[in-house]
Amino acid sequence: MKLAVVGGGSTYTPELIDGFARLRDTLPVEELVLVDPAADRLELVGGLARRIFAKQGHPGVITTTADLEAGVEGADAVLLQLRIGGQAARDQDETWPLECGCVGQETTGAGGLAKAMRTVPVVLDIAERVRRAAPDAWIIDFTNPVGIVTRALLQAGHKAVGLCNVAIGFQRKFAKALDVSPDQIHLDHVGLNHLTWERGVRLGGPQGEDVLPRLLAEHGDDIAADLHLPRQVLDRLGVVPSYYLRYYYAHDEVVRELKTSPSRASQVAAMEKQLLEMYGDPALEEKPELLSKRGGAFYSEAAVALASSLLRNTGDVQVVNTYNNGTLPFLADDAVIEVPAVVDATGTTPLPVPPLEPLFAGLVANVTAYEDLALEAALRGGRDRVFTALLAHPLVGQYEYAEALTDRLIAHNREHFAWA
Repeated sequence: MKLAVVGGGSTYTPELIDGFARLRDTLPVEELVLVDPAADRLELVGGLARRIFAKQGHPGVITTTADLEAGVEGADAVLLQLRIGGQAARDQDETWPLECGCVGQETTGAGGLAKAMRTVPVVLDIAERVRRAAPDAWIIDFTNPVGIVTRALLQAGHKAVGLCNVAIGFQRKFAKALDVSPDQIHLDHVGLNHLTWERGVRLGGPQGEDVLPRLLAEHGDDIAADLHLPRQVLDRLGVVPSYYLRYYYAHDEVVRELKTSPSRASQVAAMEKQLLEMYGDPALEEKPELLSKRGGAFYSEAAVALASSLLRNTGDVQVVNTYNNGTLPFLADDAVIEVPAVVDATGTTPLPVPPLEPLFAGLVANVTAYEDLALEAALRGGRDRVFTALLAHPLVGQYEYAEALTDRLIAHNREHFAWA
């Protein structure tokens, strides 16, 4: 089995490598290729990756290359983890929206649109080259904004599935709170990427007892603290929202906080510099503890499980980003949603979802409409399309804000937009 990681020079890659090494019975990787044009980072990350495999006795071979076609040729699955523009572009995404009183965040709002517009054309170019070099390969997308990027891939006819770590993070936290193994926890997880709610927590299987009321009663304070939301919000909703819902439920509070604190991008950039220094130490044979603060907890386990299901035809249930296909009847079939689905060699089949309450359905429909317009802007460009997408976003919504944010988005990303 051959896997390729495009964006393999990321400081996050050792987390993936550790997962591949620990879970080799689930996903027996024989060849792993790290693909990245940044030769200096790739050398450091690749060296640590080989030492991790060696330390854990993994027989697989790890190679590195800047040549995409050579790296993915004959691959069974290609994992995409890209950040077009690097942490510098992320820092801009997180700061210039604040000038207009709007949340600055890299995956939602105006910053999320900027990231989508930089990213979608590059991902589609990579996917076309993957299709020529490895026509049977599955593309597993970690690249944010996952929902929009996955939709672009699917609409272009690629064998693609989007993956986020929010669901597996909740699964692990709830399992720890209940003192059970994670495989005993099944989530009634529904929504869009970075816009999801846990409406049930099933113990023992998808049809098991719903222990969400018990979790909220016994652990509500801890859950609320993790989400930076008041406990009474969870009690009134009766669900556990993803932490990205705070940008909607406490928008102005978040803006005030962001205006008075360093951007997350600046913090991560400093962390990445330190991590790369660590990776260069030939004595380091495992992922450093600092990496846990980088973000992306449990991504490696989710990636291994998804790749195994696709390549080994297991037919198990996982939370993925995939076509709606009638699952949420108020959305178009080609909307991309994030729900539990049966995953096998043919792809993903979403499980039936009980009707979504109006409070949640309204926001899902609104953000889906924005994502439609965001994808149009990413594919076709133009100031009017940027403005329309921003006006549609519930975190913007006013024409004066949309006008000002459009000017800033284009000004900060002109080098990435051929049309600008």
